[in-house]
Amino acid sequence: MNLKSHIKIAIGYFFIVALLGVFMRMFQVVDISFNYKNILHAHSHIALLGWVYTGLTTLIYKLFLSEKQLEKKYKILFWSTQISIIGMLLTFPFTGYALISIIFSTLFLLNSYGFIWLFLKHTNQVQKQLNSYKIIRASLWFMALSSVGPWVLGVIMNTLGSTSPWYRNAIYFYLHFQYNGWFLVAISGIIFSLFEKYSLSISKKQFTLFYRLFISGVFLTFFLSVLWMKPNILFYTVSGLGGIFQLVAFGVLGKIALQNSKLLKASLSRFEGNLLKMGAVLFIVKLLFQLLGALPNIAEIISINIDFVIGYLHWVFLGVVSISLFMFLKHFKLMKLSRTSYSIYLIAFFLTEGLLFYKGIVVWQGISLADNYYLLLFLASAVFLVAIAGLLFLPKLNK
Repeated sequence: MNLKSHIKIAIGYFFIVALLGVFMRMFQVVDISFNYKNILHAHSHIALLGWVYTGLTTLIYKLFLSEKQLEKKYKILFWSTQISIIGMLLTFPFTGYALISIIFSTLFLLNSYGFIWLFLKHTNQVQKQLNSYKIIRASLWFMALSSVGPWVLGVIMNTLGSTSPWYRNAIYFYLHFQYNGWFLVAISGIIFSLFEKYSLSISKKQFTLFYRLFISGVFLTFFLSVLWMKPNILFYTVSGLGGIFQLVAFGVLGKIALQNSKLLKASLSRFEGNLLKMGAVLFIVKLLFQLLGALPNIAEIISINIDFVIGYLHWVFLGVVSISLFMFLKHFKLMKLSRTSYSIYLIAFFLTEGLLFYKGIVVWQGISLADNYYLLLFLASAVFLVAIAGLLFLPKLNK
């Protein structure tokens, strides 16, 4: 089974996500008679479920299941998942949340449960003793937990309505356990798989401390998502504690990497090392954002400033998660990546993030926005298309 072709499909989704993103930026530049919210639904679903889910599950399959003679079962599950993703891509832009798009979304959830079952059932006892297995298993349970959000969303819409605070909280529940649970915990598990591949020295005490702090932090930082309701001060304290837990956990991970820096340097190419370092730097900034977001005054500013929220989500998705995926997929020879494509991607990332946070500050301070802001954001977003098109359509450029 050619897993590289599966990753090419994932990158294809990423290209479509960038295309939809550019299209959404056009709404503020020219008049377009199309439903913006429907495009947003398609953009977000294909980003999370097309690019990241396909990339992560392919990596997990390669690392844990590729030697288990599961090709037939995995192929059926993979293509059933693709049908659900393509179904969402073809329905959300035109119908939004309607019967057909909900059917495809439900099919996707059932397929994701199938992947969890495949992983839990077919990993052997030796694998189950690995640190990487324990973390990946936790990430998959977080993926399952995140699905509670979509399941209850329909109930909330039919009973309390989309204006209910519970509607917004259900969406935030899903996003939190997707981003901070499934995505980032899975990435941590793949990092530990790398450590195991190259026999890095990790004590049981170090791993236990990392695991307990990081996983506990995922649960506790969920309360950041409800601070927009201005709850009791206890919620701010608990979410801040979760942020501290994760910052300390990252410190433990960093100490492990430093203790084994010579071995890591010898095991990774210079380019792969740079990708890993960039992902780590962006993740540190993400953790600092979390801590700041637990402060009451800042939480209040963020809750009424959509640009800060979008900037943060893009920082995690396009920065931490996507760049980490680039590194892993390149290292495990599932995709090719050139310094040129990566450099263009970084330019697009920092330009768009700078513009999003700039607008957030402008709105917060009540000052005038630059006249050509939306045109600049449209052009910066278009740079993503160039970078991802290079990955997809110019194989000779990449190596």
